[in-house]
Order: sequence, then structure tokens, then C-alpha cells
Amino acid sequence: MNKKNEYRFSESGANALYTSKLTPYPAKSVPSKITVNFGNYFDKIVKISLPYLKKQFSEVELQELFALLKKYQGNSIQEYVDYFDKVYCELVKRQYQMKTTPYYDANLCKFIEDKNSHIKLIWGDAYQVLRRMKSESVHLMVTSPPYYNAREYSQWENLNDYFSDMKEVITECYRVLDNHRVFVFNVGDIYDNDRLITKSVWGKRRIPLGAYFIKLFEEIGFTFVDDFIWDKGEVQTQRHKHTNTPYPFYQYPVNCYEHILIFHKHRLDKTRYPCPICGCLKTNDNTQSEIGLQSWECANEDCFVRSKSNRGKRFSLKTNITQRHHTEEFKIPENLIRKWRRDIVNFPPVIKINAKGENILGHSAPFPQEIPEMAVIFYTYPGEFVLDPFAGSFTTTIVAAKLNRIGIGIELNKKLFYDKVLKIIEKETTQGDLYAHHKKYAEYDLLHLPQTHRQKNKRK
Repeated sequence: MNKKNEYRFSESGANALYTSKLTPYPAKSVPSKITVNFGNYFDKIVKISLPYLKKQFSEVELQELFALLKKYQGNSIQEYVDYFDKVYCELVKRQYQMKTTPYYDANLCKFIEDKNSHIKLIWGDAYQVLRRMKSESVHLMVTSPPYYNAREYSQWENLNDYFSDMKEVITECYRVLDNHRVFVFNVGDIYDNDRLITKSVWGKRRIPLGAYFIKLFEEIGFTFVDDFIWDKGEVQTQRHKHTNTPYPFYQYPVNCYEHILIFHKHRLDKTRYPCPICGCLKTNDNTQSEIGLQSWECANEDCFVRSKSNRGKRFSLKTNITQRHHTEEFKIPENLIRKWRRDIVNFPPVIKINAKGENILGHSAPFPQEIPEMAVIFYTYPGEFVLDPFAGSFTTTIVAAKLNRIGIGIELNKKLFYDKVLKIIEKETTQGDLYAHHKKYAEYDLLHLPQTHRQKNKRK
């Protein structure tokens, strides 16, 4: 980024759709001498950090930073350190968002960021919606992709077309997911025809979608971390049983499990971040503690924590986020940790058919609440944004709101889901957990945008 310019998005279109073309404010170089008096611990932070602040920010941005610091009154040094870290990181993130958000829709982002509603239903094509969202603006993603040719509403010409669509959506998910955060992806292997060689019934084979998606995620930039096996219990189907031919080569198992894949996003970020102890930017590069995870060592000799060998505090942007939440308030319940301690977990699929034979969720393969519940509690903090790009019956979105997060769901097939989803949400917001905590829902419709993918819908 040109350090002499402050950038803003240029508006184009009646719907406040912003493009990647950036319009600079008049260039203003940062003065060689800057004198600021805060009358508190910020004076020390700024004095030590000023050479690095001038490299990172334009004059306009520095003025904004100092104005925010002047308004703040803390009760301890740690509060001043935490606040400086907060506003500094927000300005750095804004710089990155301005450089990397290709199609920024101001109205959509205002809808998402409005904290008056905790359940946000966005109707539209996942790719079209995602590309209009700010980069690194969501703290967790939880989803299960559309079935490959297993439902009437999700059909592709062949497996390559399916993965081409999935790659475009997941690439945008990578951009929108905040750095050093997690994507939880539930998918089952299938028995179907990939339609690459023949389209006849004889072309069916076992397709290891889990393995293919791991490769796809890694190509996009994600780091594969774990694979929980969801044991769905005893099978009910008679498929592959071959009762009349109980002989060798006729017996094959029925799929009774799915993958719950865990991915990390570690975009290598060389930006200098404040020491969590003294708040100063005087730091030295350290090694990458994980691939793509830059770490630093505090070089401020007056820092409050030094090792016996006079080494400074070692930290990363990730540890700055996680370690400040090591308090009783954020402890994960022991029973939930125990439930997910092994990489094979057992819970039944969702019962979607009532006594009258009606599908109460409008879905042929609804998403169990256990998966988003684990993901939200394990990988987010209260008040953060959780996104499901293939929302279906919006299970993830509702669970996130119940757990005091802001749930966002994107769904293309409004006709199929709208009535049943609204019925579930309205029940929750008038008499369930959401009502007790005054949680509200809101909708945003982008179905008028051109659909670029063949994906029709998904499970959940």
C-alpha cells in the first residue's frame, strides 16, 4: 500500500455497489516530527512506536488513531495496552480490506454489521453474496456443501463442474474469513457417477468427497487440521445387503459416517503488531510458529516482562487474540470437551419427518445442531460473526444466535425453505431461547443478482 495515501472505495451503481477501483485522498506525507501529549500511558507507547506508526499509516490515518486514543480513559496500564492494540488492529484491517475487497456492497455490509439482529438471512447465490462482503470480516465459517447430484435441487453435469463451483465459493470464503480463524466443513463420501467417462448406471463408484475437498481447501490456502468422523449410528437402509447372494464379492458396507473437517486460515501477515504486555511496536521478527503464522519478539527493553536471558515476550496475532480470553468466562464446558475429545463422535441424524409424514424442515438432509454448537463454542467468542454460505434451513445461523454470536446464513433456494425457516425462527424468537435473550432476525434479498453457479441448494 502507498503509505502516503489513505484509500476509500469508489461508489458505482444505484445499489451502492462498490468496485475494486480505489480513489486516494490527496497525498499527505507524514511529518518528520509529531508531538502528541495524551497525559497517560499512551505517551510511552506512541513515543517508542512512532517510527513504525509512520511507516504503517498515512497522516490522515495517524490523525484518526490519535483522535481515538485521546478520547479513551483507562484504569490500568493493561487497559491502555489492550485499547491501543484494538484500534491499531482495526486500522490495519481496514487497510487490508480496502486493498482486497473486489465488490463491496455498502448496504449489504451495513445489514451484516447491524447488531440489532442476531439472525441474518441472506437470500442469494453464495458466490455473488460473498464477493460483496468485506475481506476478513467473519470470525468462523460452518457449512456442509450441496450434495453432488443426490437431490433434485442440486444437479451438475459432472464432478469437475461441481468442484469448479465449489472452488469459486470456497476461494471467496477464504478471503472473507478473518485471519487465523477456522472453517468447519461437514461432508459425506458418496456412491454416485462422476459422469466423466460414462453417464450410464454402470459408472457409479465410491467418490471420496472428503479427500477431494481437503485437497481443494489446501490449494486455496487453508491448512488442514483435523477430521472428526461423525458416526451416524446403525444403518436402516437395505441397500448393498444382497440378501439373495451371501457370497464373496457381493457384500459391501453402507456409508454410515460423514467427515467434519477442520481448516485453519493462516495468511502470512508481516505487519508489525503491538506487544501484548507493553503495547509497543518495537519488535523483532521471529520464526513462523505455524505455516503462515508470523510471530514476533518484543524489543522494548523497558517491557514489563523479560526472560532471565533478557529476551522479550514472544507473540503472534493469533496469541494476542486467544490469550487475553484465558478467563473463567470463556471456559468450554467439560462435557462438551469430553464429547469431542476423540476424533470419532456419535450422534444421530436429524429426524425431519413428523408423525404425519411431513418434512418439518423442508429438507431431505437437515444439518444436526451438534456440529455448529461445537464449532461456535470451540472457535469463537461472544459477539463474533458466524457465517454459513450454504444455509439451507439456517441451523448454523440459529445455533450461533442462541450462543450469543451473530449468525449469518446465505441461501439460494428461498422458495423451498422460506416458509419453514421463518416458522422455526419465529417460534424461537417468540417463545424459545432466542426470545428469552431478546434475539431478533432480519432478511436481505440479493436474488436479483445473476446466478453464476449451478449449485441449487444444500443440506442443513
